[in-house]
Amino acid sequence: MKNRMQQPGYDSITGFRDSNKRVINYLRLSLIDRCNLRCIYCMPEEGIDFIPHDEILTYEELFRVVTLCAANGIRKVRITGGEPLIRKGIIPFIKKLCAVDGLEEISITTNGVLLKEFARPLRDCGISRINVSMDTLKKDRFRTVTRRDYFERVWEGIDEAESVGIKPIKINVVAMKGINDDEILDFAKITYNRPLHVRFIEMMPVGKSNWATDTFISIKEIFDKIKQLGVLRPVVSSVLDGPARRYALKGAKGEIGFIGALTHNFCNKCNRLRLTADGGLRGCLFSDKEVDLKTAMRRGIEDEDLLGLIRIAVMNKPENHGLSLYHQHKCMRSMNSIGG
Repeated sequence: MKNRMQQPGYDSITGFRDSNKRVINYLRLSLIDRCNLRCIYCMPEEGIDFIPHDEILTYEELFRVVTLCAANGIRKVRITGGEPLIRKGIIPFIKKLCAVDGLEEISITTNGVLLKEFARPLRDCGISRINVSMDTLKKDRFRTVTRRDYFERVWEGIDEAESVGIKPIKINVVAMKGINDDEILDFAKITYNRPLHVRFIEMMPVGKSNWATDTFISIKEIFDKIKQLGVLRPVVSSVLDGPARRYALKGAKGEIGFIGALTHNFCNKCNRLRLTADGGLRGCLFSDKEVDLKTAMRRGIEDEDLLGLIRIAVMNKPENHGLSLYHQHKCMRSMNSIGG
């Protein structure tokens, strides 16, 4: 085998680097495809073919991949699902993850239903950043969007996370015309009095989502609406930040972010890989090209050869996702199985 520095997908200074010269330093790690909500843009109410339990990566397998990645330039890991907090044994795993050499940031995305119970243990493990999916400030509408009645539980979880010192807490809002676009200003106003980071996300055509042009609302439309409240001043992002364009209203304690995968794509700066719960390593959310790490690990592959498979995924990372508002294709897998 070639010396590591001669391998495609590797740079002696930055670690992983793809065929388009992008530095890859961010791994999204899906722990499970199951969820305790059924959001209308993510999962159908019934008829879901979940991954069999024995096909989901074990914590040992997940840890092995993360350790190899961290030794080769991955600096940020985001834990996702499904809903990651429903997986048994997650706290000991996260505690072990937070001790991995080379990782500078470990965060988690959750729907918040179990956050009140887990906020302090997560903080004690070393998690200091949390994203909470919350698409409405109205209880009845929450039930419609998620098909579950957990509105108060989610806000209790957010309050608990804030009280134990988790910061920042990001509120992810998938904007949908005719569904929650009348709440855009209400979400933005939250940032005046609380140090929350509200992030508006364009709805994306993934799996069996109910994506349609008549429910799509662009980041520009959202931005223009929020300008009614005052000037949005840019906030400088750090090198490990995700794709959100960050702003703050004058006098606000929090921030407002905008993620426009369709109308303001960020592919030229994309720095991430995604590991699905069943071991598929993907270079792009919208590309179904995966490298199967699970089968290789369960057949006894050595670390150097496993690293070679990871580099293949890096080199397979497409130049862009190929989407626009008027040119749509869907990846075959649903968001819950890829990792939100």
